[in-house]
Amino acid sequence: MNTNKKIWLSSPHISENEQKYVKEAFDSNWIAPVGPHINLFEEELSKISENINVAVLSSGTAAIHLALVLLGVRRDDFVICSSFTFSASVNPVIYQGAHPIFIDSEKETWNMDPVLLEEAILDKINKNQKPKAIILVHLYGYPAKLDEILAISNKYEIPVIEDAAEALGSTYKGKPLGTFGDIAIYSFNGNKIITTSSGGAILSKDYDMIEKAKFLATQARDDQPHYEHSEIGYNYRMSNVCAAIGIGQLEVLNERVKKRRYIHDFYNHHLSAFKEINFLEELPGYYSNRWLTTIILSENAKINREDIRLMLLSENIESRPLWKPMHLQPIFKNHTAFENGVSEDLFNRGLCLPSGSNLIDTDLSRVVNSIKNLYEI
Repeated sequence: MNTNKKIWLSSPHISENEQKYVKEAFDSNWIAPVGPHINLFEEELSKISENINVAVLSSGTAAIHLALVLLGVRRDDFVICSSFTFSASVNPVIYQGAHPIFIDSEKETWNMDPVLLEEAILDKINKNQKPKAIILVHLYGYPAKLDEILAISNKYEIPVIEDAAEALGSTYKGKPLGTFGDIAIYSFNGNKIITTSSGGAILSKDYDMIEKAKFLATQARDDQPHYEHSEIGYNYRMSNVCAAIGIGQLEVLNERVKKRRYIHDFYNHHLSAFKEINFLEELPGYYSNRWLTTIILSENAKINREDIRLMLLSENIESRPLWKPMHLQPIFKNHTAFENGVSEDLFNRGLCLPSGSNLIDTDLSRVVNSIKNLYEI
């Protein structure tokens, strides 16, 4: 058994003030899904998101689900989804009884391919099955090709749900991700760039839409002195205690982004000498928070992704294959996919390296030296 300290892929990183804000919540007895810290967290999130309207929720998944509800997605509707993502981006489509249509990736950003997107829309329109929404993911914090994708969504009048779960702190042409779609979402899960333990947010320029989200997220209770309900609601509101954690985390968001980008540059500097190891480079105007640093091994590489992953595991270092595309998942095998082979290839050759902002240079050197040793054997 390896006795080295465990190096996690992306563990929570708590700063100095979270406990202070949580203590305030306890001292004031706001241990509920209402309270002043929720209001403050939403205000602070709005400030860093171009004053967009915000509702904080129990998870990013809940935010996507509410976004679909707000856009009127119902049973047997069709929703276009990025295939190269985590299943939480797609599961809410199934909650609504709708059908996901999976779009493969392009090579430059690994996100939704605009060419395949338009192909899918035209195919469904010709079958009188026009999609009700597009769920666009910014993978690993890297911006998608927003100009092209938004132009297509506007052309065919299909709203975009911008899944920026991994992309808080990233920008596209100087504008924060999460401010481009008709509706956007963030995640504050424990492995994200900032965390509220669990949690998420839904954002929109439409004030009424976010007010409706807050209503639905608190069991859709009508404005009556008794409990009266005219719509189905959900228990999706964030707790005041989790929001208190989020306030402290937001205070250090810029530091967390700076550290994640430093980690990416550290790996790139020390590993790029190995011609089989490649990194995703930023395009002009694209600024990634580098939530997770990823590597892609060259085709016909002598050492494959699993060789590196298992070696790191033996050294008590956590790493992870890139997301397995949704169109290759057993649960979604019967759903339509527009494929070009890019995401499947990335899954087969790609690995996420430890990227938590609480890692120190000694940790990063352990990862780098372990990989170097594998190549030098």
